[in-house]
Amino acid sequence: MTSKVWFITGASRGFGRVWTEAALKRGDRVAATARNPETLGELVSAYGDAILALPLDVTDRDAVFVAVEQAHRHFGRLDVILSNAGYGYMGAIEELEPAQGKANFDTNVFGTLSVVQAALPILRAQGSGHILTVSSIGGVIGFPTGGTYTATKFAVEALSEALAAEVAPFGIKVTIIEPGSFSTEFRSAMQSAPVIDAYNPVRQAIRAAFKPEDSGDPAATAAAIFEAVDADEAPLRLVLGSTTIAKFKAVYQARLSNWEKWEAVSNAAQGSPRV
Repeated sequence: MTSKVWFITGASRGFGRVWTEAALKRGDRVAATARNPETLGELVSAYGDAILALPLDVTDRDAVFVAVEQAHRHFGRLDVILSNAGYGYMGAIEELEPAQGKANFDTNVFGTLSVVQAALPILRAQGSGHILTVSSIGGVIGFPTGGTYTATKFAVEALSEALAAEVAPFGIKVTIIEPGSFSTEFRSAMQSAPVIDAYNPVRQAIRAAFKPEDSGDPAATAAAIFEAVDADEAPLRLVLGSTTIAKFKAVYQARLSNWEKWEAVSNAAQGSPRV
């Protein structure tokens, strides 16, 4: 199997760090970006020319285009674009501060958009490439007090689904990564809105629903990522975690039930055809 060249955002910790190191271990080359590239020093020492560590804040659109071009120029091609940088801004909807919510969208959604748009001309010219966008269980299930985090991940899902249909004719694949609960550093980077006490019972119920024993090992996800990027027919969605799909099925069954219950009302809303 030919080695691949990756461009990974948010490579300093969490899933980004796990997937960067795993790609290097298997003999691939990686342009790894982080706000502080010094955090990648150990990987640079261990893997030398196989890694290009670049400073990048994905909210700086111009910097994103520069970094992608630099990575392409350095390695000569880009095979896998992994848009991983992101964080959670949590709170009940009434609690959310607009400026903080916008900042969350700037990183999670518009940061992803910038990475994708910077990479696409290169991938189209190659006639190949695989774009991985990182969503979440919160990109399918909008849980209470999920704040703008879940809204950003729903947006990433919609953006990626449209993208997949747009770029398939160019030989470019798209996969949405949907992790469940994992023992990453996600919570340490999480931000929370000022609390309104009235929502504490809801907040406590949600926290109680997340059981520590359900959290997976981030290192175990690398094999799944590699299987997806090495597949001839890549999945549009790749769920990570043994408890996640069951939760997705329950949510979709509830949605189908809701639509079916109100189907007559929905159909009546069509009105009479205009002649």
